Order: sequence, then structure tokens, then C-alpha cells
Amino acid sequence: MAKPRSTPLLAGWYVISLRPSGGHAPVRRAAAALGARVLPLSTLRLAALDAGVALAAALACDDVVFTSPAAVRFAARQAPLRPRPGQRWLAVGAGTAAALRRSGVPAPLAPSGRADSEALLALPALEQVAGRDIGLVTAPGGRGVIAETLAHRGARVHLASVYQREAAPPRSDRLRAAVDAPAACALLVSSAEAFDVLWAPLPAADRERLRARPVVASSPRLAVMLAGQGFQSIVTAASAIPSRMLAALAADVAQGRFR
Repeated sequence: MAKPRSTPLLAGWYVISLRPSGGHAPVRRAAAALGARVLPLSTLRLAALDAGVALAAALACDDVVFTSPAAVRFAARQAPLRPRPGQRWLAVGAGTAAALRRSGVPAPLAPSGRADSEALLALPALEQVAGRDIGLVTAPGGRGVIAETLAHRGARVHLASVYQREAAPPRSDRLRAAVDAPAACALLVSSAEAFDVLWAPLPAADRERLRARPVVASSPRLAVMLAGQGFQSIVTAASAIPSRMLAALAADVAQGRFR
């Protein structure tokens, strides 16, 4: 006799995805695997920047660091990503490393646990970098921790901005659907910038409704930020990879945290 199928851990749940326009597919796949549905609520769009000479210089450095899967994607549209002998190519996390492998970089270095600037900078390969040329393939904005820390350690940092984030306030009907979603609904936050575009214009009543729901932060830094905004039911994931964020939520749901 066939065994009855178990109920997916997130059956009946919704998750609000703040991924940039066109970037919700990985969240949908991760959510579907656990029985959840996705409410897409893009607050940013990504636009290419012509990095030209700056990208060529970054890709020729002793070490080449990519700060996101989008950085890999936009860089690959402008130049082949082919490591030369002796180079080290690094990624801020597992998702960025996977994007590099898909683009032809066979063995990028990346943190094995957390996926953030601090975890990247803790890699042994970036501890002793005095006198080395390091290419940083990224987008404008952000905290600037990677470039600042590497320069402080004595590296010559060559910055190549290959894309930019542009605010894209969500449509009113999608915003209303997210705010009015059932109680079994969690907000996924993997970008402070994406969260700010959502949060800043919200009236107090809508903020309170979102605060009443669980929120999944992709890093301890974002968890602290969300706590500062009044969220109390915070789940901290190991990285911004959607499957890991959904798995962290599912683990807490399975333990009965959000009854």
C-alpha cells in the first residue's frame, strides 16, 4: 500500500516577494516546493550600466569579486567571464557562486554559511591582500563595506558598476493585496533598499498590518534593521537564496511558532 503524502510544510501560506521586476521565478519555485503561494511585489528594477574599460580592468585583476547574481549576469552581457591562470574569482554567497559557474567560472570561492559582505571578507583568500589588485563587480550604492575594507587591508580596488537599482513603487492593487493578505503570510526581505521603497510611503495602518506578520530576513544585519522598524516575528535565514529563506520559514512553522 502506498504511503499517504505528507502535507507540505507551508501549505496554505503566502509569501510576499520584493525581488526586482522579472526576478520572482526562483521564489515561486522555492515556495511551490513547500506548498506556499507567492505575492509578487517588486519595488526595484535593475538596469544595465556600460562598464567598458572599468569592467575590463576589474576582470584582469589578481582577484575578482562579484557582489550578487545580478552583477554576474550584467557583467557576462558585456564581457566573457573566463578566469586566467593564477586568478581567484570570489562570490559574496552561494547564489552568486552558482551564477558564476553557469557563466563559465568553474570554481569560485564563496562563504559556506552566511552570504553577506562580512562573510565574504572573512574568507582566508581576502585576509592578506596588501599590494594585490582586486576587481569588484557590483552596482552603485550599498554600504561600501567590501571596497572600504579591502582598501584598508592594502589592496588596490578596481570598481566596475555593471548595473544599477532603480526604485519602482509597486502598483496599488498589488500593494493592497499584500497588505490585506491572510494572516499566514510572510514578508521576504533580502535587500534594505527594496524594503525602503515599500516601507517609506506606507501609511501607519498598513505598516501595522505588515508588522503583525512574520518577516524573513536574509541576514542578521537585515534582521536588526527590521527589528528597528517594529517587526517582532523575525526569521533569520542563512542567505538570500529563496530556497534557504523559505526553508527557514518552514522550520519555524513546523515548530509551531506562528500559530
